[in-house]
Amino acid sequence: MLRRGIALAAAVLVADQLSKLWLLDWLAGHDGQVQLTGFFNLVTVWNRGISFGLLQSGEAGRWLLSIVSLVVCAALVVWLRRVDRLLPALALGAVIGGALGNVADRLLRGAVADFFDFHLMGYHWPAFNIADSAITIGVGMLLLDAFRAGDKRAEIGPEES
Repeated sequence: MLRRGIALAAAVLVADQLSKLWLLDWLAGHDGQVQLTGFFNLVTVWNRGISFGLLQSGEAGRWLLSIVSLVVCAALVVWLRRVDRLLPALALGAVIGGALGNVADRLLRGAVADFFDFHLMGYHWPAFNIADSAITIGVGMLLLDAFRAGDKRAEIGPEES
């Protein structure tokens, strides 16, 4: 399972970084914003904080967030090495790849590049990128796996487990 999780992490990292290279270049020629539908735009937003622009930080924060993210990734790799099922292995791979994609942005660009802007009736979801999507989907998969494992334990019963 380790190989599959690492392969997904690498695929997410590559997809994230290639999409950012392309979108940064393409959106620069469109003044940083393109309306695609009535509810979805491509925009260039620089996030110097954590999720959804929280805890915006300066240069020290950039390095601190990068170090914390790398430590979390190392812990997730340790967890991944112990996993013996596909769903959690892929989930951890998605989270690791997404985290590394955002770390790469902080180290190479000084901030995380976000692009996907969904909005409805004047309300905008914070802009996000492929790395953020992979992290969110991976965490959702881990939660699903935890609930499924809990259901199986409930079926077995406490005296049989």
